[in-house]
Amino acid sequence: MKNILSLVIVSFFCSIITFAQAPKKPTSGDIFESIQKLNFLGSVLYIAAHPDDENTRLISYFSNDVKAQTAYLSLTRGDGGQNLVGPEIRELLGVIRTQELLAARRIDGGQQFFTRANDFGYSKHPDETLEIWNKEEVLKDVVAVIRKFKPDVIINRFNHKTPGSTHGHHTSSAMLGFEAFDLASNKNYETHLQDDAIWIPKRLLFNTSWWFYGSEENFEKADKTNLLSLDIGTYYVNKGLSNSEIASLSRSQHQSQGFGSTGTRGSQTEYLEFLKGDFPENKKVFDGIDTSWNRVEEGAKIGKILHKVEKEFDFKNPSASISELVEAYKLIFELKDEHWKAIKLNEIKNIIAACSGLYIEAVANNSSTTSTSKNTIKIEAINRSNFNISLKSVSINPLNITEEKSIQLKQNSPELFTINVTIPSEVKNTFPYWLSEKGTLGMYKVSDKRLISLPETPRDIVVNFILDFNGITIPFSKEVVYKFNDPIKGEVYKPFEILPEVSASFNEKVYIFAYEKSQKIAVKVKSVKDSLQGKISLCIPENWKVSPENYAFKLLQKGEEQSFQFEVVPPVNQMEGIISPIVEIGDEIYTNELVEIDYDYIPFQSVIMPSEAKIVRLNIQKKGQIIGYIQGAGDVIPTSLRQIGYTVIELKDDDITIEKLQNFDAIVLGIRAYNTNDRAKFYQKKLHNYVENGGTMIVQYNTNHRLKVDEVAPYSLKLSRDRVTDENAEVRILNPTHELLNYPNKITQNDFEGWVQERGLYFPSEWDSNFEAILSMNDKNESAKTGSLLIAKYGEGNFIYTGLSFFRELPAGVSGAYKLFANMLSVGKNNTEKSLKD
Repeated sequence: MKNILSLVIVSFFCSIITFAQAPKKPTSGDIFESIQKLNFLGSVLYIAAHPDDENTRLISYFSNDVKAQTAYLSLTRGDGGQNLVGPEIRELLGVIRTQELLAARRIDGGQQFFTRANDFGYSKHPDETLEIWNKEEVLKDVVAVIRKFKPDVIINRFNHKTPGSTHGHHTSSAMLGFEAFDLASNKNYETHLQDDAIWIPKRLLFNTSWWFYGSEENFEKADKTNLLSLDIGTYYVNKGLSNSEIASLSRSQHQSQGFGSTGTRGSQTEYLEFLKGDFPENKKVFDGIDTSWNRVEEGAKIGKILHKVEKEFDFKNPSASISELVEAYKLIFELKDEHWKAIKLNEIKNIIAACSGLYIEAVANNSSTTSTSKNTIKIEAINRSNFNISLKSVSINPLNITEEKSIQLKQNSPELFTINVTIPSEVKNTFPYWLSEKGTLGMYKVSDKRLISLPETPRDIVVNFILDFNGITIPFSKEVVYKFNDPIKGEVYKPFEILPEVSASFNEKVYIFAYEKSQKIAVKVKSVKDSLQGKISLCIPENWKVSPENYAFKLLQKGEEQSFQFEVVPPVNQMEGIISPIVEIGDEIYTNELVEIDYDYIPFQSVIMPSEAKIVRLNIQKKGQIIGYIQGAGDVIPTSLRQIGYTVIELKDDDITIEKLQNFDAIVLGIRAYNTNDRAKFYQKKLHNYVENGGTMIVQYNTNHRLKVDEVAPYSLKLSRDRVTDENAEVRILNPTHELLNYPNKITQNDFEGWVQERGLYFPSEWDSNFEAILSMNDKNESAKTGSLLIAKYGEGNFIYTGLSFFRELPAGVSGAYKLFANMLSVGKNNTEKSLKD
């Protein structure tokens, strides 16, 4: 199995590996471009901090125009951001953004790498970033990618010389890239790689622009002696797209961040500033680098053959090139340069398959299975050319299954057969490898060093096809997939997953006990195989009580679920802890849950995570009962408010009428509601009218970018980029007697303990005198920020604007955040509570 894993890992550095994607079906134009790329032996590595930091225009240009091996190293997976497509945050958001990057690379032609750095949220200085990340370990990861990918040219997205002027993660990525450039060639510097051979990149560049100079005027005046300029506005005739159009399609894959982009056409200039290495005399990125087949020993004769193939390529009959391609394949197989040998063998095999119309596939009978389970794999092989191809054998690793075939693949005549398999117990589960162990705030823990930098977990189960091309044997490998026909979508592919046989999960991640009485907590048990039986119990912290002690269960069919109600009794005093399910099946104990992420634009994701929930005994008071909630960019605050006894009605546009709003004790706008809802400008006046007539309205943070309304408040209020990123920053109470801090719950500085990731973001910097600031806070060495929580009387009601990160704190079960939010909802209330009218 070790050899198979090593083979899979090598392939990650040689080609774009995609899990559960429909197989590529290249056109003649695609094949021709692949042949051009086959004749270019050069590489570029682009380095930045997050998904969406990459310049897709440059990645597409180097991959599609220059034909270079092009990769993006994103130091993080974007775990600390917000999610515009669903409720997932933190680790699950990182899984989504990983897939978005892979989707982007499938479009622009690049490859994708990562380090173990965890995006812990916004950081104002690289000193903080590198301390939380563990600089030395992340630096080793960067050097390891350079040594493995062997780029001729490295490009930093950000400026390493301006710490503190932008996101600390951004500057850190540039600083690490700058340092790694030299360390990659230092024989005394060791990384985690088994084959830790040094690599000497040719040059390091910085992808600058006028933005880094403060203005276009400043950039025009700047000394450009060290700048290289590239016209990246190429029009690709074979694709019918400009480079910028491809780049926009790529960038638009970052859907969780709302980065849909419209393509442009025409000439467009990018600038690269020389930082280190050999200065390119002609100001060309690959100056002084042999990118021909002469670069490798015995490469000249390969180049002669392949340039002839390129020159004489027949777009109407690509199979005419197969004989010469097979001849070149033999010569590449004999190369001594293992790096370029691996890359070019992979490329030329794909081209040979494409020229012959070869379609080979391995499809499982289920989308998921467990170890020791029996499955069938359907094999399809078809040759759609007149070239002489035969299928010699099919083997499945690591199952030690080999079937000798010796089948002549007749033109356009499919060969179909099935193989019965049993999944070995040693085959690992297929969930994201970086989530398999508990890491730190800034770093993921990856014990298997061979996996570090890979975008996904390599699949153990691989089907190997040995094919004979008129006497020359060529191996092809395919990962097992699952596919089915959807009545709406048609043919749908999903990954073939190896999963634990049972999953246990809670309905909620936080349970708030606002009173002394018990609550029933449901635990859902789901089977991933047929005929499963065992018992389930609940692990609870000290001073809490649970009954019954356990339940026995029996699940007859795969996918069957049962829910079990445990009654949990809280302690008298305020306290919090973690609960987790314990599932016993024979001698095996399971404590994980299966989280499924299903969006149409990325492959289906199965994530195995520790199953746990936070329980909080909270002494909290509230006034008012019925809350109207208008969703924005997506959060789970309505669920959190229901936890403390509120009736929360999530409002649609048609629900926002003057008459219906009168039913509510308060109206809350979700995060970035004024950035994401195009109808907001039409209903905002009705909301302000509601406040004027005595209602309470809470608007959570928005950004200045793409506001859908002219003003975010009934009075003047200017949004800024002010934020407090230190979740432990001191919070100063400006008016201790204010109702917001006293009714119905007393708020003290203790209520700001235990916050997660940040205090808040995008605080207003200026506001009308009708507003009163309630809190003051700031990050280290910064001026006080007083715009985190503002309240104003408007007519008979109260308007509140807050940039405090309640969308993170409430789902995390932060007691003080619940109390403060309850006070905001209760402001101006007496003992009368509304009842919802029809």
